[in-house]
Amino acid sequence: MRKAMRAWFGAVLLGSLGPASAGALDRALAAIVNDAQRPLSSLSVLAVRDGKVAYQQQFGLRRLDTTGSAAAAPVTPQTMFRIASISKMMTSFGVMKLVEEGRLKLDTDVGEYLGFALRNPNYPAQAITLRHLLSHTSTLRDDAGYFWRAGTALREVLVPDGRMWARDGEPGQYFTYSNLNWAVIGTAMEHVTGERFDRLMQRLLLAPMGLRGGYNPAAFSQQEVADTATLYRRRTRETEIWDSKGAWIAQVDDFGVAAPQEPAGLDKYVIGTNATPFSPTGGMRMSASDMGRIMLMLINNGRHAGRQILKPASLALMFGEQWRFNGNNGNTLKGLYHSWGLGIQRFADVRGNMGGMPQDGRFTAIGHLGEAYGLVATFAVDLKKKQGIVSLIGGFGSDPDTDPGLHSAHTRAEERILEAIYQRAILGRGD
Repeated sequence: MRKAMRAWFGAVLLGSLGPASAGALDRALAAIVNDAQRPLSSLSVLAVRDGKVAYQQQFGLRRLDTTGSAAAAPVTPQTMFRIASISKMMTSFGVMKLVEEGRLKLDTDVGEYLGFALRNPNYPAQAITLRHLLSHTSTLRDDAGYFWRAGTALREVLVPDGRMWARDGEPGQYFTYSNLNWAVIGTAMEHVTGERFDRLMQRLLLAPMGLRGGYNPAAFSQQEVADTATLYRRRTRETEIWDSKGAWIAQVDDFGVAAPQEPAGLDKYVIGTNATPFSPTGGMRMSASDMGRIMLMLINNGRHAGRQILKPASLALMFGEQWRFNGNNGNTLKGLYHSWGLGIQRFADVRGNMGGMPQDGRFTAIGHLGEAYGLVATFAVDLKKKQGIVSLIGGFGSDPDTDPGLHSAHTRAEERILEAIYQRAILGRGD
């Protein structure tokens, strides 16, 4: 889901901005989006300080006129993006709700929730649990894929002799980021509830908080469809060939050209056998505004608008450390991963993990990153300081790998965005 997770956030958590400072930051971010050599199709950002939204702005277009027959549309506070792997964090909130309801237990053999045995053939005596899946220590790997169309049952593809099983340590020991974990998680959620995954997540998370979007655009209202951003690259859909002087090419959610369709084969869908058509791993569409509401809910110990969405104990369990790199117990992806909770990354205060930000180089938070179809996204929150940032880039006009960050594993565009926020909002430099 992410080819190369980005390692640097920087201390970009904002205070309340006066009109002059906000205007200067607006101009700085607009210049990055509209860079003639390396433009971005869209950008939506939100920042929280002291438990309140301190800055929110949007740039670029959620929909381009790539056919000559559709009107272009700007990004607005209501614009929803396919948030890629940040969807895993959202799915994990649903898991914890089911744990609260007594439907799931973190340390039970997950086979009991799937209706079939799930065992790594290299470690057949060791049960695989939700805790292992949520912390990327299950020994499942993505080598054989992590999506199957409706009508295919996971028990048919998660076979003992398949390429999805690791040999580098039994479940619970070795960390490797794996999308396949969330295919299993979503299917287990369906099996124990009897509810289709997209509808289940509406019940567990979106409806209680009054959030828009979800995992199935075909079920969206007409306004929600109109508000969904198309993700773009200036490259073909099927190859890695970029053309920075060519046209923007829609990668996903091109709803200005064609309305969203139900997942293929949905007439053969059997609840509890394969949730991947709704992509628990990366299929959530959500706006920066609603992601900000989730951030405030976390800061407020699971409460939103006077309602307890998740119990404080559940959040403490999610955010607590389940795995930490000790030098040889995981694949850190070039130093990005040092610590993990349950469905959530712990951005450890380690140089290299954050990639070296300006000034003191330190930033601790929890959250998740996302990258797919041209989108690059960040959700990071410091619960103690009640500060956080959401950033959604909707597409790159040039190959980001040819313009790497100067002092991090981010692209240079990401660095510039975060540096602008840091300099203008935190340090108050320039206008």
